[in-house]
Amino acid sequence: MDLAEMRDLVERDLHDETNESWSTDEIDRAIERALQEFSYAIPLEDTHDEATLASRDIDISSLSDRVVIIAVEYPTGNYPKTYVRFSAWGDTLSLLVDTEPDGTYDAKVYYGKVHTLDSEGSTIPTVHERLIAEGAAGFALMQWAAEAINKANVGEDVPRSYRTLGKARVDAFRWHIKRLGRQNRVRVRQLFTPYYPIVSKNTVVGP
Repeated sequence: MDLAEMRDLVERDLHDETNESWSTDEIDRAIERALQEFSYAIPLEDTHDEATLASRDIDISSLSDRVVIIAVEYPTGNYPKTYVRFSAWGDTLSLLVDTEPDGTYDAKVYYGKVHTLDSEGSTIPTVHERLIAEGAAGFALMQWAAEAINKANVGEDVPRSYRTLGKARVDAFRWHIKRLGRQNRVRVRQLFTPYYPIVSKNTVVGP
């Protein structure tokens, strides 16, 4: 599905195929907002090989639209693969390894990024396209309700009805992506060794 097809789907949901209530730009902004929230819950998975230097720090500014770093493989080429602990701050990824890299081996970064939806197509799984449309319709309804408050020729109950309907759709959209996000995190943890230390529930550490 491309952006035009998604736009048509949202407009049909809103019964506004002729753009009487929402312009094309307004529909596109609603779709973009739904896509952003979907991406933060279920990001598009990708990998990138990063060259190392004589440092534990790696510049990851080239990872555009990055949402989350999932795992880091270092050094690459081992079987089974070697995943290491890491920390990330801004565009700097630090390998938490005992021996500092010398630039001989690359590191492979497994990360999640924002999904794309444009005239060429999309990276949204087909099974979730309807969910994006539902979220976008909800955001469009809430936007219309907010702008209609100061319009003189709009009935008093209309903005309230649109706001209520829009909020219900957005709440349902967020509930679904939250559930999908939890499922996705469980799946990722089965693929990669957790990068964070396991905290004991039996030992108390403190002053």
